[in-house]
Amino acid sequence: MPEFNTVAILLLIALVILWNLDFVATLLTLGSLKPELPEEFADTYNPAKYSQSQEYTRATSRFSILSSIVSLTILLCFWFLGGFSWWDSCTRSLSLGEVSTGLIYVFGLLFGNYILSLPLTIYATFILEGRFGFNKTTRATFVTDQLKTVLLTALIGGPLLAGILLIFQNVPDAWLWAWVTFSVFVLAITYLAPSLIMPLFNKFEPMEEGALKDAIYNMAKECEFPLTEITVMDGSRRSAKSNAFFMGFGKNKKIALYDTLVENHSTEELVAVLAHEIGHFKRKHIIQRIVLSLAQFAILFYLLGQLIDPESGFSRQLFAAFGLPAASISPHAGLVFFGILFSPVSRFLGVFLNAWSRKHEFEADAYAAGAQRTPEHLITALKKLSADNLSNLTPHRFRVLLDYSHPPVLVRIHALRKLPPGSTT
Repeated sequence: MPEFNTVAILLLIALVILWNLDFVATLLTLGSLKPELPEEFADTYNPAKYSQSQEYTRATSRFSILSSIVSLTILLCFWFLGGFSWWDSCTRSLSLGEVSTGLIYVFGLLFGNYILSLPLTIYATFILEGRFGFNKTTRATFVTDQLKTVLLTALIGGPLLAGILLIFQNVPDAWLWAWVTFSVFVLAITYLAPSLIMPLFNKFEPMEEGALKDAIYNMAKECEFPLTEITVMDGSRRSAKSNAFFMGFGKNKKIALYDTLVENHSTEELVAVLAHEIGHFKRKHIIQRIVLSLAQFAILFYLLGQLIDPESGFSRQLFAAFGLPAASISPHAGLVFFGILFSPVSRFLGVFLNAWSRKHEFEADAYAAGAQRTPEHLITALKKLSADNLSNLTPHRFRVLLDYSHPPVLVRIHALRKLPPGSTT
């Protein structure tokens, strides 16, 4: 059974504090909802639409509270009832090799958590999103998506996890080589996903010839952006929400626009969205984020290497906290425990990373305004996106601090209106 030592107590306190922070942020967000429509959106929202957006915020907030309660309860029950040590005994009783045992241990826990959280996913997709007209996913599509996700996780994640476990068991300076392996794998998947993985879930059709395609290519050329392909993705197959994203590295840049985005926005607005994404490229935001991510992975793998050292007193306490004796210290269990242990730390670091991301969004907005020589097209695009997605126009500052990687839309619009003419900074 788990030992309630210092590590266990501190981890439990951190998890409870983390849950309470989210709970308080949700309550503050609900309290910050204002019945008066912000004047800026008078031309975009009608009273019924604005009321619907506020009800959507209430519904998703209540659901987030429920989801967090369920997730924390599952974790604590499994932990306190000795589930981690029980599963470790089960996998070791199979008398397989260390790597095979590790794969079964990690993927067994992941699959168990997936099954337990599946009812919430079904509710969110078909009931919550369906209630507000967003869900377009059929039952067949949902089942197919889930099967593909599980299969891809096994086919892609299995070899990666096996390689990392093998390195930690047999290679000196294992954390370094595990980090190199993981980094190369992540970069490769990022490069290959648009052509190999994403088409398994959505159809990507080349954009038809016409004014929109010409305008996008003209903007890319003017900004010296190496755009090689524009595709339209069938996002409406699953949701009525809109989005757009870039794919590719180096001189092989592609843009994918949701079909819902193309249908609901003017050419100037779509070009503004493109110019914003180009702004991230021109301001080196993507490279900065990749470098930061790789540096984070290096630190995490180093800490993981220290954590699974059988001679470390902290490792012994951590494994004992989850009911495993020192003789059972292993890379695969250490990987799971490290993920749980690091979640409060990750949440704290996320505050700073989100602030950095919001700064990047302001810079990309400014670039788009300068590229189009007016902020108005981006402003109208942001307003329409907010209305189409029923975004919360007045989120509380505490929720923004904790979770928002993008500034609230009103803050972005005010910043755009304050830009001097022709400014791109």
